[in-house]
Amino acid sequence: MMRIADIAEIIEEWAPRWTAGEQDNIGLQVGDRRRPVRRIGVALEVTPAIVREAVRRRWDMIVTHHPLLFRPPRTLTTDQPVGRMALELAERRIGVYAAHTNLDFAPEGVSVTLAKSLGLRDVRFLSPLRGLMSKLAIFVPLGHEDAVLNALAEAGAGIVGEYSHCSFRSPGTGTFKASGRARPFIGTAGRVESADETKIEAVVPRARGLEAVERVRAVHPYDEMAYDMVPVDSPDVNHGMGAVGVLPRPIQLASFVGSIRRRLKARGVRYAGDPRMFVRRVAVCGGSGSDLLAEAIRSGVDAFVTADVKYHAFHGLPPGFALIDAGHAETEQVILRPLAERLRAAARTRGERLDVVVSRVRTNPVQSS
Repeated sequence: MMRIADIAEIIEEWAPRWTAGEQDNIGLQVGDRRRPVRRIGVALEVTPAIVREAVRRRWDMIVTHHPLLFRPPRTLTTDQPVGRMALELAERRIGVYAAHTNLDFAPEGVSVTLAKSLGLRDVRFLSPLRGLMSKLAIFVPLGHEDAVLNALAEAGAGIVGEYSHCSFRSPGTGTFKASGRARPFIGTAGRVESADETKIEAVVPRARGLEAVERVRAVHPYDEMAYDMVPVDSPDVNHGMGAVGVLPRPIQLASFVGSIRRRLKARGVRYAGDPRMFVRRVAVCGGSGSDLLAEAIRSGVDAFVTADVKYHAFHGLPPGFALIDAGHAETEQVILRPLAERLRAAARTRGERLDVVVSRVRTNPVQSS
């Protein structure tokens, strides 16, 4: 039987914790990681209505995009709505897990799914993440390279796009003199020795660098393993903010806005731009994506679809460019069904039975007349 810890592992394999924003409170928010799970409800966020639905439908766990606890609380009491919900869920032993910005930045995450939901093709990240990777170099005696490379791969190192076990090897000569307390794998203590070695270099998520070192240390033949690890600023092609793609054919902006309204079931779409202009290349960012407006303009797209756009951002747009606000919940709820299906598929792969449903409750409090 699957447990809450297994559900967290499945999600974090897709949307690693280390990609989340520094202040983002993701992961298990309520519950016992060891608790068995048979029924899961997937929702955009936890509200009192979601709690009632979870109780009524006997969910063991709720998986959300928005955290119930956006910031670690100083107190947890029934005096506040969040406290009341968290305490009731804990009392009823219903777990709550949130995948927020890590799901925004994931391959096939919120923005990529939004782009495909709007009919875009050839989708890629608008702004690949930077500053999350390190380069790890390990010095290995001949004949032990494959064991080291496999250990690196087990720690998530050497992944570039759709390729794993990526590395660069260069030959060289290592020199050393072992003390009387050392246990040299090659040579004799007290003498200067040399050995033919291979330098293996691979990128690794910075948050998993020490784990990679320890995994390699477990298979490395030297009692003192030589390595170095340095941060790299190259873009991480596996994770990014926003997405960009192309429509099958050019379409007038007014028609594109109508398509967005229908596809996202949006009750109101705000936009700025000439309704008669033609749109083909489009950037998107699910949720609050105004910070990517300049990046979208630089990328040369015809339109940028996001949410929570402030009034003044609609002013001063370049000619031939459209800015579209389709709503926060509307641009993020597209991820709920793919998230549920991913959990079902992972359970099937493990030979487990897992009932995963998307909530029927509308949690968006915003109304449009």
